[in-house]
Amino acid sequence: MNGAATTQRRALGIQEETLGMWLGVLGVAIFALTLPMTRLATGTQAAPQLSPWFVTLGRAALAGVLSLIFLLATRSPVPKPAHWKPLTMAVLGNALGYPLLLAYALRVVSASHAAVVTALLPLGTAAVAAWVLHQRARLGFWLCAVAGSLLVVLFSLLRAHESGAAGGFFEWADLLLVAAVLAASLGYVYGAQITPELGAERVICWVCVLALPFTLPGAIWLWPQQEVAASAWIGFAYVGVFSMWVGFFAWYRGLALGGALRVSQTQLLQPFVSILAAVPLLGESIDTLTIGFAIAVVATVVAGKKLSQGRPSQSSPNATSKEKP
Repeated sequence: MNGAATTQRRALGIQEETLGMWLGVLGVAIFALTLPMTRLATGTQAAPQLSPWFVTLGRAALAGVLSLIFLLATRSPVPKPAHWKPLTMAVLGNALGYPLLLAYALRVVSASHAAVVTALLPLGTAAVAAWVLHQRARLGFWLCAVAGSLLVVLFSLLRAHESGAAGGFFEWADLLLVAAVLAASLGYVYGAQITPELGAERVICWVCVLALPFTLPGAIWLWPQQEVAASAWIGFAYVGVFSMWVGFFAWYRGLALGGALRVSQTQLLQPFVSILAAVPLLGESIDTLTIGFAIAVVATVVAGKKLSQGRPSQSSPNATSKEKP
């Protein structure tokens, strides 16, 4: 009888791990579509749609309303005073900084281009964790971080030279993307600090609700007066409902069921999903240079994770990202 019970528990455990892995893949796919969907929402410099400020505040406000409903429905307790600083940092990094910088950058560069730069997010999160949480990392990790950064610099310079940018130097959008990675990394690390106490899903909900007094009035005030394409509204709805909210539920639940170590590896798929999704959504083309650099940057992320020391993986599961987000 005990043998049968043990076999049943093992079978259930395998089913949970499998479900967790699939939920992790779903979360990564949702976050990966953030890049092309944001570009749909904002448009380009030549054909602008929704303003980056409206997309940033509006998506957070939309997620904030959904989060408020969730927190009330589940009777979630109010965060303790010690939670407010990490939540505020997560608001600045994940709800405001990352999406705003990304939205402005994507008016200039393609979603595929942005996917290569933001592929540094897992390494960025681990580096910020080492700094903020005073975690030590091996020399090999920092060498991988430098190598990944240099690859992004080289990619950006090559793209700038191809596009005939002034002097062949960076597009200013590349600096915005790097700043976006840093903003998201800070938000993820501070959010991770209080995840064990509040629960992963409730952290993102409280982040969105905490921002609501600013994001909702701001979105109403910035409501577009000009005609906006339906595709831009679709992109906006996606980043508000899925990128900022639903994706975190799938991602966090996947980490819990399948194990953070296994499921977090699905993050490595994110830049490639972004690049592939940009083809049908935006009409972008896939070129060898982009794929090659994406593979190289992801390789530095893999090596950096293997060479990291301590427990940065407990901070980085919240990264999506995105993600994130």
